[in-house]
Amino acid sequence: MDLDKQLDSQAIVDGLGQGVLVFDSAGRLVLDNLAARTMLGTDLKLIRSEGWTAAAVLFNSGQRDPGATIDAARKKSLDSAKPVRFHTYRAGEYIPCWAATIHGKSGDVYTMITIDAPDWSVVNDLIGRFRDEVREAVDSTQGHISLITQTVSHPKPKDTVETVAKRISGFTRLISTHMYRAGLLMELLGRLEALRTGTLTTSIRSERQKIELAEFVEDFIEELDEKTLIDPESEEQDYRARLETEIADNLALMASPAHLTIILRDLLRNAIMYSMKASPIKITASVQNQNVQINVIDEGYGVRAKEFDKVFQAFQRARQPQVIAEFGYGLSLYLCKHEVEAMNGGIWFTSEEGVGSTFSIKLPVWQDDSSSRSSSDS
Repeated sequence: MDLDKQLDSQAIVDGLGQGVLVFDSAGRLVLDNLAARTMLGTDLKLIRSEGWTAAAVLFNSGQRDPGATIDAARKKSLDSAKPVRFHTYRAGEYIPCWAATIHGKSGDVYTMITIDAPDWSVVNDLIGRFRDEVREAVDSTQGHISLITQTVSHPKPKDTVETVAKRISGFTRLISTHMYRAGLLMELLGRLEALRTGTLTTSIRSERQKIELAEFVEDFIEELDEKTLIDPESEEQDYRARLETEIADNLALMASPAHLTIILRDLLRNAIMYSMKASPIKITASVQNQNVQINVIDEGYGVRAKEFDKVFQAFQRARQPQVIAEFGYGLSLYLCKHEVEAMNGGIWFTSEEGVGSTFSIKLPVWQDDSSSRSSSDS
């Protein structure tokens, strides 16, 4: 059976979940699909009538960066022969898109625009968790404040100063835990918003600079004393004493310092939480094929092989008892992956249950010539 005779292009594109628009070299719309008709509604009639000109007006609406327009994406895809990612806004919603160049058999050149169906399930899930966490924090804090007031105002006859102080300290620790968790969720929500609204890439491009890694990591470790790195309910420990570093003095990379700090903090937090208190944690770095590779190495509980595929998924956590015992949302590695990739890098891990894990990130080596920096933006 000849498959080409059984299927046509329209049936194929109508079966896709993404919206598809194909324009010929004259800018005329020659193909669209069911998903595009659903997403664009009456606007598609205008695109059918006016072609690329109307599409450019609609897709560039709300876009302030000339380098991120649909026209710029079309040119990049033609020059590079690769699909180019851009985004558009519709009704206040951020929608990822792709522009690709297609060469027909007769030599004609077509432009295909694909429109992703936005998936806000992760955002909705996080907002729900945030709402529940804040509600619990407010209710619990109000209750603890009332108990503190009663303890101070109406002490029991046998209470000593030490007894009252210990009781109040317990209440304030509970309040601190709730505030820490609410604050952590607020930060995660902000990072997720940057990812889903397209501002992550923009902010990283504006903030990237040369980072002398040895000095950067030294400052990063010094500032850990000023941060509440792990949940207040966890057993207190001097985690700085567990850290070892092995970083050459001459390593320099190109990245956003603020985002690299957040990523290293998240990787370090996981290494601390999911390993024994006395075990060492190492941060090493080396140059690998025009990239700087940074490793965070622990001798902890490790990840079960059957759960490897969940590590970078949102709201997924390993089911080992030692892991479940520690508080977490299962979102930080998902965000780290997108933040590293937005800096033209990559992240991966190796792990063995009961032996430990190594999480590695690679980021571009700093190069002084501007051409190398601009090419990394493509």
